[in-house]
Amino acid sequence: MGLNLLLAGAKIAVGLLFGLVSVLADGINNLSDCGSSAVSLVSFRIAAKPADKEHPFGHQRAEYVASMIIGCIILALAVELLRESAERVTAGSPASAEPLVFVVLGVSVLVKGGMFFFYRFMSRAMGGSDPLLSAAKDSACDCLATLAAIVGTLVSMYANIPSADGWAGVFVALFILWQGVGVLREAGSKLLGQAPEGEQLDALRACILRGEGVLGVHDVRLFSYGPEHLFATAHVERDASEPAMLSHEALDRLEREVREELGIDLTSHLDPVDLDDEEAQTLEAAVRGKVQGLFEGLDLHDFRLVRGAKKTLVFEAAVPFECKAKDKEIASALKAKVLELGDLDCSVWVERQ
Repeated sequence: MGLNLLLAGAKIAVGLLFGLVSVLADGINNLSDCGSSAVSLVSFRIAAKPADKEHPFGHQRAEYVASMIIGCIILALAVELLRESAERVTAGSPASAEPLVFVVLGVSVLVKGGMFFFYRFMSRAMGGSDPLLSAAKDSACDCLATLAAIVGTLVSMYANIPSADGWAGVFVALFILWQGVGVLREAGSKLLGQAPEGEQLDALRACILRGEGVLGVHDVRLFSYGPEHLFATAHVERDASEPAMLSHEALDRLEREVREELGIDLTSHLDPVDLDDEEAQTLEAAVRGKVQGLFEGLDLHDFRLVRGAKKTLVFEAAVPFECKAKDKEIASALKAKVLELGDLDCSVWVERQ
């Protein structure tokens, strides 16, 4: 905040003194960074608060709210700077500057470059802090914006193009606008429940499958309540002949292992698999063969053979969100394939993943 205040004061001063709208815009951008830093500080204090009755999952999502506020500040300033720069382009008044202007702008590029590396390092050290990552991106953009101001000033002075300074200001404003939209989009996506990274899910699945007696895992879900507050649910397949107390103890042990290794609070659901039911296993293999390639990314699980007046095959079908077929269409197609195997009833539950 101190560095941004110094840069903003110096740029605004020389921008007003020499009538350079691009330099003035760059200074106001640095001033907005002070407000962004203040919002980040407040969000860190809120995010550090422990869970309570009203917020049982903690307060870490406050960082996402802070990022959205920062994005709104950036957008508001970008629109105002765009207006001022457009007026300078229309007026077409020539620009003049002393070496002091270029000294201020050159120092700004060096300082902002250093801040970019500092913010990025601290964001990684804090487990991927969104406000600090936004600040790092903002610092990188500031370097480019300042370079644009330098180029615009030089062209306006020495190439006899009066509107160059205004066009440089327009470029800086559009750059800031693009940056603000990106910050809002990323923070909004996380607040809405953005899908976790593939590496996180792969690591979670691998950790579960390493558990003693685990035959398979599906329906893995990962929920984020902040960069360091992750919850997960998973259906874990185990031998149906295992006593209930032993299965319960095994799942409890598995949840502790996941928490210690990955820092994820896992809630596991037991899916018993009857390894002695040869008929059910044969039917499962036949169904998998029938539906292979029917829908891209199709995954079948939770097979059960219910015996009664008529045998019923029960299973779940997972398809990716990208699959364009509707759930009813998928279920009907799967049932038709099962009926080709003989006199069977079929119950299919379709889910997206």
